[in-house]
Amino acid sequence: MSPTEHPEAQDEGVRLSKRLAAQLGCSRAEAELYIESGAVQVDGITVQTPATRVRPQQAVSVKEGAKPEGAPPVTLLLHKPAGYTVRNPQGARGHTRGKVGNAYDLLVPENLADVDTPAPILVLQKHFKNLECLLPIPVPASGLMVFTQDHRVARKLQEEALYLEQECIVEVRGTIDEGGLERLCDGTSIDGKRLPRIKVSWQNETHLRFALKGIFPEEIAEMCECVGLEVIGMKRQRIGRISVAKLPEGQWRYAMPWERF
Repeated sequence: MSPTEHPEAQDEGVRLSKRLAAQLGCSRAEAELYIESGAVQVDGITVQTPATRVRPQQAVSVKEGAKPEGAPPVTLLLHKPAGYTVRNPQGARGHTRGKVGNAYDLLVPENLADVDTPAPILVLQKHFKNLECLLPIPVPASGLMVFTQDHRVARKLQEEALYLEQECIVEVRGTIDEGGLERLCDGTSIDGKRLPRIKVSWQNETHLRFALKGIFPEEIAEMCECVGLEVIGMKRQRIGRISVAKLPEGQWRYAMPWERF
């Protein structure tokens, strides 16, 4: 008896994409598009993985009106907690070491925030593949992070990184040098290095608000150190016109088509 005739092999069934292609009379590639778009059910349960094995007695159906079209690229906005890095975006999840978490591990359907920004009708597994992280923040910092599949969004954030204003709230301790706030604002806080002028103001006795252009969040700690302050916490509130706003820490939401950085 050949392996294909063995009862156990028959019980394993065939790939869903192969079964659907035969059922619809379409190509395997088109069948995979139906499946990955969330339009296919097996025994009444939506299945989004083309390689899923189905047995002959299982019912395979396609949502009425569905077309074999690829899912549009998405951009995800994450409120990263402090202590999370961005690592291994194309590989397997869950391989960070020690106490440092991987921000990519937070991008799962269970962490979709219940906020007033609408979401697609169906959260697809495909939304979490091939995500590129733009404008990362230091591991000890929290706040807004951007992950996108959309090459237009990626290009904009890469090309305009120096011109987009980033707002950060920075917790500090120590006593600021005389004239230190002015040095932070006029770009002379780091000895021997000329930085662009930015907006820096006290929110209260321990927190500074930085509105940065041409300077990245990872430079803030050195800037503060040069005027007598130690950074003990940082949160990025905003990139351009998009804010972390009501997004809970550790959760994410979809960027809407009308939102612009």
